[in-house]
This record gives sequence, C-alpha cells and structure tokens, in this order.
Amino acid sequence: MTFARLVATVAAPLDPGSADAPQVLHWPGRRLLVQRGDTELAVRDLDGEGTGVRFPAPWPHRYGSVAVSPTGDLAVFAGVHALRAVDSTGAVRWEIRHGCWSAAVCTEAHASFSEYADDYHHAHADSGSVAFSSDGKLLWAHIRNRAGRDVEEEWLILDPADGTVLTRAETMTVGSGSIHFPHPNPAYMGLTVLAGEEDSPVLWGHFDGAKLTFQRFDEEVLLAVNPSGEHFLTTDPGQWSLYLHRAEDGTELRRLNAEEAVPPLSSEDNDRVCWDYEAAFPYDDNAVVGTEYHAQVPRHWLVDPRTMALRGRITYPIPVSGSPRSAGQGAWYTVSKDQTTLHLWQLADED
Repeated sequence: MTFARLVATVAAPLDPGSADAPQVLHWPGRRLLVQRGDTELAVRDLDGEGTGVRFPAPWPHRYGSVAVSPTGDLAVFAGVHALRAVDSTGAVRWEIRHGCWSAAVCTEAHASFSEYADDYHHAHADSGSVAFSSDGKLLWAHIRNRAGRDVEEEWLILDPADGTVLTRAETMTVGSGSIHFPHPNPAYMGLTVLAGEEDSPVLWGHFDGAKLTFQRFDEEVLLAVNPSGEHFLTTDPGQWSLYLHRAEDGTELRRLNAEEAVPPLSSEDNDRVCWDYEAAFPYDDNAVVGTEYHAQVPRHWLVDPRTMALRGRITYPIPVSGSPRSAGQGAWYTVSKDQTTLHLWQLADED
C-alpha cells in the first residue's frame, strides 16, 4: 500500500458557481494557483509569500481558456475570436484576432465580445488554448486562422511581450478543444487536440528558434510530462492503456493495459477499468494515475514508468475526488467535489 501526505490545503479564491475549478500551473521552481471566473482571473503564488493578483476577464469563463506567465504578471485569454494579453494592472498589452471557434459559419471579424455576447453558437463554441514556455519567453497558441468555411487550425509561437508571431504551422486538426503541456526545455511543448475518439491527436512540438515542427500521435491524449522532461505519458481515447514516450524522439517505450493491471472495483462489477484523461507525473520514477474519476471514491495508482507496472493503490488521509493532476516536481493535486478546495499531495516517504 502507498500512502500520500497532505502538503497543503488551499481555498479556491472564486465562487465555483461562476468560475472554473481551480488549477495549478507549474514550471521548474514555480507554482501558481489559477482560477478563471466570469469577470476576473485569480492567481496566487503557491510558493514564497503566497501573494495574489487578479486580472479583469474580457469575457465570461465559458468562452475560452487562459494562460498565466511564470512570473504571474501577464495573463493571456484565448477566446472565441481573439487572444488578449492583460498585465497585472489590468491594461490590455496586445490582442490578436483570429477565426471563430463557433460551429456555425461566422465570417465576422468581431472587434468586441459585446457583438456576439447574446449569440447561441458563440456561447457554445469550441475553443483553442495557450501556454507559456518554461522560461516565460515564448507563448504557444492553438487557434483557428480565418473565418468562414475554409477555416484551418494553426499552432503559433509568439513573443508574449508584444504578441509578435515568431512562427506558425498548420495542425491539420478539427478540434473541439485543446490543452497545452509545457516542457522543462522551453523549446518543447505538448498539445492535445480534442477531436473525437478516432481523431484526437497529440502534437509534440519543437521550436529551433526559427521554425516550429512537431510529431503527431493519432488517437492519443497527453496526460503529463515528467520533471526531467525525458518522458511523457499518454492514453488512448478509449482509455485502454497508458503509453510511455521518450520526449527526445517520441518513441513509445512501454505501455500498461488497464484491464490487465487494475483489479475491478468488485467481483460483481461488469464495467471495464479505464484510465482517467488526467494524471500526474511528479517524479521521474513514479507517475500518479487515476481510474473511476467520476466515482464517489476514485482510485489513484502509483505507476513505475521504468517497468510500466503498478506499485500499488494510493491511500489518502482524507477523502479525495476526481483525477490526480501535476503540481510540479514532487507533488500532485486534487480538487474537492464542490470545487471550493484544492489539496496538494506528495508521497508519504518524501521529504
């Protein structure tokens, strides 16, 4: 049996009734609690003095996602029609308009949110995403590049200081959403494009200072990158197996089948065991992966990536809900079912 130790309990800064669940953004030596609400973005330093800042939000939280710089002084909102960078004073530093993420054909280059605030299709639009590199000097963005029927999705790398596009590449995807995964080396970034069970790919990107290239892994969902950056972990859209990849060249090294490794909940349980779509990779030699994230008592497992074998089920001192998620080197986090509290964890035998 493997025991988890509670490192910290942090109250969510915003009302969950009008905000996304709190999350942890992390880079080497830096962790931020981030929670996106309808009117503001709350950011709190989880290390050091625990200082906080709030950014005014340009549109309600259901209209996209957001990224925060490692220093916590710049937020970039990825919306239905634009990327907007806001600094800690609330001033708009730059904005880049792009093609609409709505499923309906929209050829308008909307200049403000108020122009489509009451439109059903915009309110239920798909979305892209953005993320800062580990050193904060690059911003990676997944967008739709034009309005109309011939829309194409692109992966951009920008200078976050002024929004200058440094390079771009077509992703050849049709996504309903996406999630970025920063790598310790700022030249690398992972991207999961959510595009249905058969087509959801992982894009593993590399920027050489001039050009963006990427490897594509079809029918996989990126879960986490380990602290050294040597490996990343994925699953398939059917949640059958875990796949360990070498980050340098994307080679699949090993896999772990859920039904073969994880016992059923009970002898009467006829549902197959599935890996969660979220996981943590807090140690180079240990990953924390969940099953039954929707259950009253989800199960979390310690996985040895060197052998892709279970080391055992993780036992917590208090009830947890949902999936484990990465919180930087040596830690992972869970969020309470009512989304009012975030818990940081590490293995009990770790200092």
